[in-house]
Amino acid sequence: MNKLPLVVVIPTKNEAENIARTVSSVIDHVEAVVVVDSHSTDDTCKIAARLGAQVVDYTWDGRYPKKKQWCLDRVRTEIPWLLFLDGDETPSPELLAELRTVFAAGPPSVAAFDIPLGYWFAGRRLRHGHTIVKRVLLDRTRCHFPELGDLDAPGMGEQEGHYQPVAPSAARLRAPIEHEDLDPVRTWFDRHNRYSDWEAWLELNPSVKEAIRKVKSRQGQLFHQAPFKPLVSFAYAYVYRRGFLDGRAGLDYALAMSFYRWQIGLKARENQRG
Repeated sequence: MNKLPLVVVIPTKNEAENIARTVSSVIDHVEAVVVVDSHSTDDTCKIAARLGAQVVDYTWDGRYPKKKQWCLDRVRTEIPWLLFLDGDETPSPELLAELRTVFAAGPPSVAAFDIPLGYWFAGRRLRHGHTIVKRVLLDRTRCHFPELGDLDAPGMGEQEGHYQPVAPSAARLRAPIEHEDLDPVRTWFDRHNRYSDWEAWLELNPSVKEAIRKVKSRQGQLFHQAPFKPLVSFAYAYVYRRGFLDGRAGLDYALAMSFYRWQIGLKARENQRG
C-alpha cells in the first residue's frame, strides 16, 4: 500500500492514555508521524516511539511562533503537506480513503482542507449537537498561523488559540477525524477552565478579539457576535442541532458548553471590575 505524502504531527503533553491509539491509526498510512512533546511527565514519548513515531522535544520561549507554527517551520519540512492531530484524535477509515482520492492525482491545488470533527462526550459519539470543523490539513508552503497579539493572555500558553490557520484557498472534506478522549471528564472541564481565561481576556482587549474573529471558522465568526452566549449555545446545540437525539450525552454536552460560555462572561466581568 502506497503511503500518503503527508507528515502527521501530533502536539502532546501527558497523553499516555490516548497516544497509542492515535499513532497506531496513522503510522502505516503516511510518510511520517512526529510527536512534538512539551515535556510530558508520563509515558507519552516512550509509547509513541515504541510504535514507530519520531519524537521531538518542544520548549516554548514565550514568543511567537507558538507550537503549531513552530511545527510548520521545523518538523519534517521536506514534506510539504502536514496533518495536525491532537493526542486523542484518529482519522476515520473513511477519511483515510478520502485522502487517498485527494492525493491520487498529485498535490492538491488548494492550500488547505477543513475536516469535520466526530466528537465523543461522556463516552458517546455525538451525532447531532456538535458541528466543529477544523483546518488541520495544510500545505506549509502556503499556510501560516497568524500572530494576533495574545502572548500576554492566560489560558493558552504555547498553543494557538481557537482560530484557524490562514490559507489562500481551502476546501472541505466530508469524512471526519474522531475526537475521543479516554481521560476522565474532569480533564475536559480543566481544559475549558483554562480556555475560558483566554476568552475572558479577549473581552478586555477588543482589537485582539476582532483580529481573532476574522480568522475563525464561519460558524465561529457568527457565534463570536451573538448576545446571551450561554443561552444561545445551549439552544443551538440541544434544540437547533437536535442534540436531544444524542440522549443524556447530548444534554450533558449542551449544558457543559453553556457553562463554558457562562464562565467566560463571569470572568470577563470580574476582570473589568479588577
